[in-house]
Amino acid sequence: MDIIINSLYSNKDIFLRELISNASDALDKIRFLTLTDKEALGEGDTAKLEIQIKLDKENKILSIRDRGVGMTKEDLIKNLGTIAKSGTSAFVEKMQTGGDLNLIGQFGVGFYSVYLVADYVEVVSKHNDDKQYVWESKADGSFAISEDTWNEPLGRGTEIKLHLRDEAKEYLEEGKLKDLVKKYSEFINFPIYLWATKEVDVEVPADEESSEEEESKTTEEEETEDDEEKKPKTKTVKETTTEWELLNDMKAVWLRNPKEVTEEEYAKFYHSLAKDFGDDKPMTWSHFSAEGDVEFKALLFVPPKAPHDLYESYYNANKSNLKLYVRRVFISDEFDDLLPKYLSFLMGIVDSDTLPLNVSREMLQQHSSLKTIKKKLIRKALDMIRKLAEEDPDEYSNKEKTDDEKSAMEEKKGQYAKFWNEFGKSVKLGIIEDATNRNRLAKLLRFESSKSDGKLVSLDEYISRMKSGQKDIFYLTGSSKEQLEKSPFLEQLTKKNYEVIYFTDPVDEYLMQYLMDYEDKKFQNVSKEGLKLGKDSKLKDLKESFKELTDWWKKALDTEGIDSVKISNRLHNTPCVVVTSKYGWSSNMEKIMQAQTLSDASKQAYMRGKRVLEINPRHPIIKELRDKVAQDSDGEGLKQTARLVYQTALMESGFNLPDPKDFASSIYRSVQKSLDLSPDAAVEEEEEVEEPEVEEESGKAEEPEHEQYDKDEL
Repeated sequence: MDIIINSLYSNKDIFLRELISNASDALDKIRFLTLTDKEALGEGDTAKLEIQIKLDKENKILSIRDRGVGMTKEDLIKNLGTIAKSGTSAFVEKMQTGGDLNLIGQFGVGFYSVYLVADYVEVVSKHNDDKQYVWESKADGSFAISEDTWNEPLGRGTEIKLHLRDEAKEYLEEGKLKDLVKKYSEFINFPIYLWATKEVDVEVPADEESSEEEESKTTEEEETEDDEEKKPKTKTVKETTTEWELLNDMKAVWLRNPKEVTEEEYAKFYHSLAKDFGDDKPMTWSHFSAEGDVEFKALLFVPPKAPHDLYESYYNANKSNLKLYVRRVFISDEFDDLLPKYLSFLMGIVDSDTLPLNVSREMLQQHSSLKTIKKKLIRKALDMIRKLAEEDPDEYSNKEKTDDEKSAMEEKKGQYAKFWNEFGKSVKLGIIEDATNRNRLAKLLRFESSKSDGKLVSLDEYISRMKSGQKDIFYLTGSSKEQLEKSPFLEQLTKKNYEVIYFTDPVDEYLMQYLMDYEDKKFQNVSKEGLKLGKDSKLKDLKESFKELTDWWKKALDTEGIDSVKISNRLHNTPCVVVTSKYGWSSNMEKIMQAQTLSDASKQAYMRGKRVLEINPRHPIIKELRDKVAQDSDGEGLKQTARLVYQTALMESGFNLPDPKDFASSIYRSVQKSLDLSPDAAVEEEEEVEEPEVEEESGKAEEPEHEQYDKDEL
């Protein structure tokens, strides 16, 4: 018994969940039997299918009573006297043809969780076919059963009395029990009542002694008509009373037909689930049932706003916003495998009627059935988000919609942009983490581009307006849209009317390492090698014309880590840029990695990849450099100029300068030259002025005199 108590359950609170679910079993059984035997239900209070919880603080007893099917003496021996024996499993097997029984069961040792909080347990039970019996045990491996001749007759049903341990006194508090029912058993099919104390206003007779003011009243005021009966004077006082309080008034919305649930009911249920009672409605929701090997009902919500710490503890958070129920009994919200991390912002409920269970609900998360549930939940969640986009008139044309449909869609205008601003990062993380659903998630991507005029566009929209013959999807990464719009990498693309996607979120760099293509279109970072903008008939001649310059410049930058110098096809107004190899880090990624506290410098050097200086053969600076090199390639001044042009291009391309001091020195030399200053012009030396010695008097330095100000002058 100790092994079961201490090993299977990690949380004492679940004992109440177990007892209530067992009581619900018993009530389901009697309700089913009533279908064929109407007299089985009985009359009066016995016919009330409910669960009652009562406290006896003086004797430290917690009682849970139901008016279910009850247990015979033989049932008590089989079900409570034998470990891991469940009456529900046997009952379901016996009633296989009875349809949907809605029975919680197969928990086996669930009842024994009572010994987490009690050292002595009494089970009083009355079955229609037997007398009332009492089962007693102290969890020492032995039990006793006797005919009950001293307790109140139950009529039918079971009452469990827990004699609580000293360390479990918290379960004698009404507030604690209310919280546990709210958490674990709020959606049980039957009403759960607690015998609770309550303060009420009561009218009682006023004090007989009158105040002096009342005694001074005139006779005319004191005397009324003789034949009119005087009304007694009363006052209102507070009194403590006890009554049955309903604890589970919230209905299980997810069990109803979605067509019968109103938007207001969904919103009310969401606020209850999220403990958010503001005015904001959830962005959207999905209410569905799944059939097959594992049957369940689910209701998923997209919250109106993202939690402030959604991504701060992304990989460390254990708690999910998705609650798992079995037969309306709360199991847990800490199943890491029920939804992937990137969908952890969703709120909702999953309720399974057929989910197989092991000896303990705590062990449920190890069951393979959860994988099936997870797969279906992901598909439904992504469909829900996709529909949210499709219903947004900003996302899709509504030309083919009726007037009523257009009116309804106007109410959802801008809703997907709102979703993207709140949860777009989660979609990107999903593309990185979920290879199976990568293409589905890619359809949900939104971004600004060189042609979007500040609006968000999808990849499908981008592809729909690609130029004829364009094979690649062009994109550029950076820290802001404003920075990217000024990038030299866009010059020829803009001139030739190509659209370029702007990626400005740091996670976009990681995203594009996994999103290699979409709808048979490859992604091309326009700041890397491999950019193809059609054939240039003059390229071969240009390469030959500038070969001397490119070879000379490569040699001049030998210490800068430049792999090669090439003719560029991406520039128009800029002399040159520095691009990276196809699989190396972009300048933006390099900055992100350099900013990491625990970054590995050796890995950075490897991942940086090769750098290529691309030159614009039509730019006057480049043409002049070519001519100068042809005249005198050994001039030191020419080399310094080439280095300065390279360093400027490096900085404009988004890279950090490896030696800012060297760059600054080059700039100052250029300024000196433009001002016709001699390179040897010296800096004027500062004249040194000796400080006067301060005389000390009596071993103490004189205090400096301070000019005195009149208060009126201040």
